Amino acid sequence: MLSETKLQKIEEHLTVLKDKPGALLPLMHAIQDDLGYIPEESYDPISKALSLSVAEVHGFVTFYHHFRTKPSGKHILQICRAESCQSMGSENIEAYCKEKLGIDYHQTTEDKSITLEPVYCLGNCACSPAVMIDNDVIGRVNEDKIDDLIEKAKNNDNS
Repeated sequence: MLSETKLQKIEEHLTVLKDKPGALLPLMHAIQDDLGYIPEESYDPISKALSLSVAEVHGFVTFYHHFRTKPSGKHILQICRAESCQSMGSENIEAYCKEKLGIDYHQTTEDKSITLEPVYCLGNCACSPAVMIDNDVIGRVNEDKIDDLIEKAKNNDNS
């Protein structure tokens, strides 16, 4: 069940965006930017406001990898899975991160500090393999760099 505050934020975004052409995409971005995810409980009011079915809203959210349907950790660690990064060893980085964090893609560590997500290009091909943590793109990553990123993220949570 969504809190009254979250429902109110969703309604505010609906009020501002519902009459704009192509409102669904900016609406979803606004909700996720505000709440950190798009709650499934929001599908019904969104569908009614935009004259869509709940299935259409669900299909839209689940089609785009960017959108989350559950709260994320404090930090989002994305691993590039595009061809350039794969050719430079991103699969090893992926396996290392999953083992180090004890989670799979689309999951969050027990301490709620890091959510692991795949991404299909960070535009940093010349510095493959690449990851992004929050809004910082880091190239030429290896296990040592991953360890540093995870440690910094967890230390920032405790300060």
